[in-house]
Amino acid sequence: MGKPKFSRKKYETPSHPWQEDRIKEENEMIKKYGLKNKREIWKAQTRLRKYRGQARELLAKVQTGDPQSKKESDQLLMHLNRMNILPAKSTLDDVLALDTQTILSRRLQTIAYLKGLANTPTQARQLIAHGHVAIGNRRVTVPGYMVTKAEEGEIAYTNDSPLNDMMHPARPRSDYSPVPTKKEVKPEEPKLEKEPAKEQKPEAKGEKPKEEASSEQSQEKPADETPKEPAAPIEQNKEEITPEPATEKKPEVEPETPKEEEKPTEEKTEETPVETEKNEEEPKKKEGNKDEEAK
Repeated sequence: MGKPKFSRKKYETPSHPWQEDRIKEENEMIKKYGLKNKREIWKAQTRLRKYRGQARELLAKVQTGDPQSKKESDQLLMHLNRMNILPAKSTLDDVLALDTQTILSRRLQTIAYLKGLANTPTQARQLIAHGHVAIGNRRVTVPGYMVTKAEEGEIAYTNDSPLNDMMHPARPRSDYSPVPTKKEVKPEEPKLEKEPAKEQKPEAKGEKPKEEASSEQSQEKPADETPKEPAAPIEQNKEEITPEPATEKKPEVEPETPKEEEKPTEEKTEETPVETEKNEEEPKKKEGNKDEEAK
């Protein structure tokens, strides 16, 4: 019998503590279902192990034609259907195809999260432990409670819970009442209806000007294409020419311009005194001729 203070262990631990694949699977299930520790996974595995072991024994007895084995198999399938683990009209082979996640999905914590009573599985666990969740008129504070098919529709907040207020911040966002009302009264919907109507009117009235515009565009295209072709080589020539004369032509032009200017200046300076001397000699000769005639 054992001591009443210390209850018997309800789960079996793994055979080996260090198995990499098993540890990864258990960590993923803890995150997915919001479990406290791996002990809850081991409890679900022991429950599943009992179901599968019982089905394996009944499969061997049913082949012999024992009426008791058929009765026990029907009772097992009815129990699994009542717990909503298997559908109706299932067989013992379906029991052998079950896995650990099907058992974990029937816990009160996961069903409360799926029904929308909490934002996350961890929050659902907190609400259940604090006494905010009830099944019918009965408050349940055990997150690992296995919910039956009949009790699944009776899960709700307790009557004394402040979460019954729709504006409570701990409730999921989908339960807030002002969210859908604001979206329905937005003035953007009539604007979207008017804009396509305005666009259709000018299209119906102005079909002819569209053709004229298309003809004008066709005429403008060759005009645009012709200057584009010469424009490219002109710019290229400029780019090619500008760096060359900057270094070569400037020094050639500067010395030539002063030489050309100096030559005419020198010639003019040389010619000017000769002409002046000739002009001075002519009046002297004339004066000398006049003196001779006078004598």
